[in-house]
Amino acid sequence: MAPIIIKNIRQDFGDFNAVKESSFTIEDGEFFMLLGPSGCGKTTTLRMIAGLELPTSGEIFLDGEEISQKPPSQRDIAFVFQMFALYPHMNVRKNLSYPLVSQGMQRAQVKAKVDEVAQILGIHDILNRPVGGLSGGDRQRVALGRAIVRDPKAFMMDEPLGALDAEFREHMAEELRALHDRMNATTVYVTHDQLEAMQMGDKIVVMNNAVVEQFGTPQEIYDKPATMFVADFIGSPSMNFLRFEGAVPEGARSVDLNGHMLGIPRQMQGASGSLVFGVRPEHVTLNDSGTYRGEVLATEYLGTTQIITLATPNGELKARIDSAQVARVGETVGLGFNADAITLFDESNGGALRSELNDEVLAHG
Repeated sequence: MAPIIIKNIRQDFGDFNAVKESSFTIEDGEFFMLLGPSGCGKTTTLRMIAGLELPTSGEIFLDGEEISQKPPSQRDIAFVFQMFALYPHMNVRKNLSYPLVSQGMQRAQVKAKVDEVAQILGIHDILNRPVGGLSGGDRQRVALGRAIVRDPKAFMMDEPLGALDAEFREHMAEELRALHDRMNATTVYVTHDQLEAMQMGDKIVVMNNAVVEQFGTPQEIYDKPATMFVADFIGSPSMNFLRFEGAVPEGARSVDLNGHMLGIPRQMQGASGSLVFGVRPEHVTLNDSGTYRGEVLATEYLGTTQIITLATPNGELKARIDSAQVARVGETVGLGFNADAITLFDESNGGALRSELNDEVLAHG
């Protein structure tokens, strides 16, 4: 397995800019997620790493070798697609064997390698079955097996679980992460599902409109979003945004929202302009003595917690609270906020006001 270094890669299709200059490093053995909405550039980025698209400019290094203009056959990378891409006229064993036979490997070695991979994936008992009659989960395991059997330097996966139903998709995500941990494989995985990315990834690149918005661990991206887009895209429910005009006085530990003072972290003092107060639902509490109040519009019971939707002077807000707390639709309640979990954003550019972190987490654009 090997590290992958991306330096200022860009992809243009005529006048259309699919990926703007982007840079990041995928460490050896890392499970790396390319996350974003449809059309953001994540699949184009993956295809450039795999060699299915050649970048307009920039460099790609695999295990220290610059490969940006090399064809896929010279990159030692395996690709797993969403739609399995299996040979329907072959049984499972022949599908798994095909890459090795094509490389001229001896028959005994091929059999041993196929048996080893089948054992890892739990498909040893279906090796002689035609792929056409397999379930979606088994076909996905076969597709994974055909990639694994080659022992490539890195795996590229383009939404490989997208064709599965929700319940089985979650199960396969757990299996895929466990398989990755056993193999210690460098894996680059494209998804539009932020829950999948948070569940499986060691690192995440969040993309939007051809730009890398943020790069970091799932915890960093969730707790310290670099932009309003990331804060809104990551989390279920997403971050609340309360807008206000004005300045944060030097030395002040709170801001005035419609006559109610709300605490903010120390590093945000002195900010000014069109500011947005960002807070995750779990950092909002119901507080009888709170002067900032909201009307309960709806409640959603989730077992141990519930999601409360409230109308406030600065717009709609969601709070995640203990299910034992009572919040009745139509009543007005006081609200409290965890000041240390607040993020202030500059609405003019969407960036988070965290000067000590911006250089680390706010990527190109």
